[in-house]
Amino acid sequence: MDDIILAGVIVLVIALLMGSEYRNAKKARRLFLDRLYQSYGTFPEREYQAGEMEHIAMYCRRHTEAQQIDEITWNDLDMDRLYRQINTSCSAAGDEYLYYRLRTPVYDADEAERLESCVSFFMEHEAERHEVQDILAGLGRTGKHSVYEYLDNLDTLGERGNGRYLLWDLLLAASVGLMFCSLPFGMAAFLVILGHNIADYYKEYHQIEPYVTSFRYINRLLAVAKQMGRRRIPAIAGEQAGLAECYRDMKGFIRDSYLIVFTEKGNGNPLGIFADYLRMICYLDLIQFNRALRAVRAHIGQIDEMVTLLGRIEAAIAIGSYRNALDTWCIPQLHYDNDAERRLEIRKLYHPLLTAPVKNSVSTDKSILITGSNASGKSTFLRAVAVNALLAQTIHTCPAERYEAPAFVICSSMSLRDDLLSGQSYYMVEIRSVKRILDRAIQAGVTGRPVLCFVDEVLRGTNTVERIAASTQIMKRLAGENAICFAATHDVELTRLLEKEYDNYHFEERIEADDILFSYKLLEGPAATRNAIALLKALGYDGKIVSEAEKLARRFLEQGSWEEGTEG
Repeated sequence: MDDIILAGVIVLVIALLMGSEYRNAKKARRLFLDRLYQSYGTFPEREYQAGEMEHIAMYCRRHTEAQQIDEITWNDLDMDRLYRQINTSCSAAGDEYLYYRLRTPVYDADEAERLESCVSFFMEHEAERHEVQDILAGLGRTGKHSVYEYLDNLDTLGERGNGRYLLWDLLLAASVGLMFCSLPFGMAAFLVILGHNIADYYKEYHQIEPYVTSFRYINRLLAVAKQMGRRRIPAIAGEQAGLAECYRDMKGFIRDSYLIVFTEKGNGNPLGIFADYLRMICYLDLIQFNRALRAVRAHIGQIDEMVTLLGRIEAAIAIGSYRNALDTWCIPQLHYDNDAERRLEIRKLYHPLLTAPVKNSVSTDKSILITGSNASGKSTFLRAVAVNALLAQTIHTCPAERYEAPAFVICSSMSLRDDLLSGQSYYMVEIRSVKRILDRAIQAGVTGRPVLCFVDEVLRGTNTVERIAASTQIMKRLAGENAICFAATHDVELTRLLEKEYDNYHFEERIEADDILFSYKLLEGPAATRNAIALLKALGYDGKIVSEAEKLARRFLEQGSWEEGTEG
């Protein structure tokens, strides 16, 4: 009777512990979902770990396309930072697909319409959005690495069989049977085999442990695909059908991997602790891992499809949330026909990363040259136009009141630096960067897809005479019939040399009581003011430095020479 009471107490304690853990988990999930719902329409506060963006980029690298935004343009526009401002995903699939979407302009009207239909639906239907977010919250992330990094390295595991594991399981069972014949010999054999199995298990498990994380994620992909496929949501009917098909093709993986994904190791759950020991001494999860490995190798296409479909759905929700967080936004009017008029019109555009941006408008069918003083807003304006164009063609959303343009090939050369690893000087890096834009413009003559390019201070890495001479010819070519070029320069000589090819605009400032005030408003015509020396004075440089600099500048403007001479 006492034994029965003790056993009952133990069972009750285990039940209470498991019940408490279940309630805590359910409460944590409810709090998470509440925060997720409430954060819709706000900028995310998520902290990214060092190197995390590299892993998020893996889906995009696996799905490389010819017209994707290249590294130089992506870095010029600080797109990692903009991605973090947009991304409200709670799963790895959403993280990775949104990155891919931002890096892959759309050149098909039907694809753009499908994206807009999905984004608009979730913006307008809160109940369905919450329902989908509930499901996607169960997917989660894959830890330090992308699932694609695991999939790409499956071959390193080689061919894995279960014969050796089954043999040692048989020997373990035989040692238990031996105890009934000779307890001392049976016990000794059992302990020897047990020690071997545990040591061997840890050695083997160390090799497969990183992949176990990915298998747990694949199992969650299937569970989420099953749940999503059962819903009836018109805007994502195509994605739901695809997910249901993937689940049917791969549902055997759940059977082949249930011991692997049953419980996380060391989570304190008594049932989980017992399962851990059972798996160790009998190689149970290693045996199942090998079965699951064969299933994964046979269904990599379906795994990729599930990531794509679920990522597409979650990215649409994130885009809608971003729209609601913006001060002003519009749906772009894009012309996908290659014969469409080459005109760009943006009204009251701004850069979404600025906290208090000044809005500007531009309408042009030719290239634009922007001049102005230091810190007056030239580079920021170039980036604002580029970001509007890129967001228009990727997430169908513009931080502006109006955006109308053809679907451009977008590229830039703006934030370059010396390449220390390859030993290339700034000038070499720069001319290579500009050459790739020229090549894109030449290619546009074949494809019919116009180029929209952005150049900040072309050829700044060389001397004045050669810079102006070479810049003039390069920028004339960039302003050809296949491209619209937005360029910023301090070289006012270019405004005269390029006046036929470029419309001139500028930014200016005013000086009040030794302070320089900027309006950041785009104005027509070339700049008529300079402020480099005035900035020295405003920042408290020695008066003699300022006065002598002003004298030299005045002499050059009046005489066209830096040499000493009679001032007129």
